[in-house]
Amino acid sequence: MPYCRSGNADGPVGLLGWLVLVWAALMLADWLIGSAVAAKDGKWSSAKMRAGAWHKGGIIVIVYVALTADWLIGTLLHNLPVVELPFTYGVLLGPLVIVWYVVGELGSLAEHAITMGAPYPAWLPKILEAGKDAVDKVGEELTDFREGEQRHDR
Repeated sequence: MPYCRSGNADGPVGLLGWLVLVWAALMLADWLIGSAVAAKDGKWSSAKMRAGAWHKGGIIVIVYVALTADWLIGTLLHNLPVVELPFTYGVLLGPLVIVWYVVGELGSLAEHAITMGAPYPAWLPKILEAGKDAVDKVGEELTDFREGEQRHDR
């Protein structure tokens, strides 16, 4: 993907690559630690494990959709000279969706740690929720239409 650049500061995999790696590691950790907490509390069941796997699978599909949409937009902009933006398009949807999920996984892991009895600063869950809300706000602002403009997809 020519529009996905990795600079020296991002390392060889680039920022998007690091986001994907961190997100995947957090998803796995959340699933495993959540399972351990359920087992500790006597609530573990294979049905809940399957449901958790399906849930994580759905998340993977959403990230795939966002990354594919980024690829499609970037490819169209790169190959259709009639479509021009006042800025260079790199990736937007994929990283935004992944950051939203990363913050959610961090919140879930914090909840598991709290359930395990770990002491925690009361502000940590609030800050994680505020981070998720901030990502939501960016996404909502991208999809808001000015009053009087018409949507062409209706």
